[in-house]
Amino acid sequence: MEGIKIKNLYNIEKTIAKEKLNEEIYPWEIIPKIKDIIIDLGEKLDLEKYEKKGENIWIAKTAQIAPTVVIEGPAIIDENAEIRQFAYIRENVIVGKNAVVGHSVEIKNSILFNETQVAHFNYVGDSILGYKVHLGAGSIISNLKGNKDEIYIKLDNGEKIETKLKKLGAMLGDYVEIGSNVVLNPGAIIGKKTNVYPLNSVRGIIKENHIYKDENNIIEKY
Repeated sequence: MEGIKIKNLYNIEKTIAKEKLNEEIYPWEIIPKIKDIIIDLGEKLDLEKYEKKGENIWIAKTAQIAPTVVIEGPAIIDENAEIRQFAYIRENVIVGKNAVVGHSVEIKNSILFNETQVAHFNYVGDSILGYKVHLGAGSIISNLKGNKDEIYIKLDNGEKIETKLKKLGAMLGDYVEIGSNVVLNPGAIIGKKTNVYPLNSVRGIIKENHIYKDENNIIEKY
């Protein structure tokens, strides 16, 4: 249980939403509150550094936004972030400082910490991606079970934690590296500094500082 707490997955100093994350214990508790978090933060932003564009959309003046990008609010695009061609920011999204949202990426109801890169043909829904997380090309975060049931967090001992959410993506700790064409299944939690090899389908909790080669080959880093 300790490893999946916000304080052990993330350095909350690396996001504009740090005070809000500090109010909760587990990351999935933040997911239903992202909209309100953005609106509350946005109204307090320094308008010498940020512009309000449209309803509840705040974009840092130093951010780079391609002309083909679609941004639906509420959203905060933080300083020096880069949103590339044909990206779709689909409501309730925080993109952190120096983060990259790449070509044809879609993100909804998620927080990207500072310097995170979601750079090529990715989908991110109902998720929290920590500091310097990197999603390889074509990797997808699935946020809805096929039967539309509530998503549970399953612990190593078989115990299930209720999230009371039917839509929940992945919680990726700081410095997580996800290879190309990986599917992260609903409710997946990846600990800090863990690497996932390409072409995997990942579910459940993967501990920090590991290498996930496949579901039967997960080794600790040395």
